[in-house]
Amino acid sequence: MDTNITKIFAIKYPIIQGGMIWNSGWRLASAVSNAGGLGLIGAGSMYPDVLKEHIIKCKQATNKPFGVNVPMLYPNLEEIMEIIISEGVQTVFTSAGNPKTWTETLQKEGITVAHVVSSTKFAQKCVDAGVDAVVAEGFEAGGHNGRDETTTLCLIPNVRQHIDIPLIAAGGIATGAQMLSAMALGADGVQIGSRFAATQESSACDAFKQEIVKAQEGDTQLTLKELAPVRLIKNQFYHEVQEMYQNGTTPEALKELLGRGRSKKGMFEGDLDQGELEIGQVSALIQSIPTVQEVFDELIVDFNRAKERISRL
Repeated sequence: MDTNITKIFAIKYPIIQGGMIWNSGWRLASAVSNAGGLGLIGAGSMYPDVLKEHIIKCKQATNKPFGVNVPMLYPNLEEIMEIIISEGVQTVFTSAGNPKTWTETLQKEGITVAHVVSSTKFAQKCVDAGVDAVVAEGFEAGGHNGRDETTTLCLIPNVRQHIDIPLIAAGGIATGAQMLSAMALGADGVQIGSRFAATQESSACDAFKQEIVKAQEGDTQLTLKELAPVRLIKNQFYHEVQEMYQNGTTPEALKELLGRGRSKKGMFEGDLDQGELEIGQVSALIQSIPTVQEVFDELIVDFNRAKERISRL
């Protein structure tokens, strides 16, 4: 496949792996890159020294391009960026912050920069900031998300009308047919998270992966908008949050309930009752825990099958 995305990232397929906290270690990132996509190490769940270790191991595991996803709301940001630059990482996906903050600095080091947004307004700000590509993520996506609840189906064509730089669609994409749909709407490529979270190479715990497989339609919900909107599987912690809403809660009370480390507790340590279990709506389509290469094989076969089906209309 030859698109703007394959060109700027020097990859075979226009498939980017989401940089998901507690899921996206060096094993997942290198496996995605080796399969022909762009793997991303998720820096959001890593202290700087841990991130450096994952970058070094990823370089040892693949000679293909890979990158680092950096949510800019986390601490130690300057140290993280210094490590990325010193280790020669060629691609950075930033999110949860102002793209102007780091884009120019990174690009001066020869680093390609993409930024994740949930609205057309912020996509335009990315263009103004000079990013190389924009990831437009619909609210179907797992993890932290946009407050406006704009679906990928609506978001991608609107963003495409307003920007002319490479566009990556994210949110609710796990099959080749969904990938083709996103590209028909104007995307140059796709970012896939939940499908890669439930692979053998994902750094998430096995118990969480099994919860992804078990999830059905309606089993996830966007919540905690007063803090940072996040899509969660409806477990005991989620229901405690909803009970607080019903009783008239405050942001301060929600923050106290959330505490620290809930996402690690759920996705990495396997506390399925009290942990945050972040996953997208598309989890209802995920019914197995394959290798990354098997996911790519399925994606490409399904993409071509869908394209052939459409061509007969």
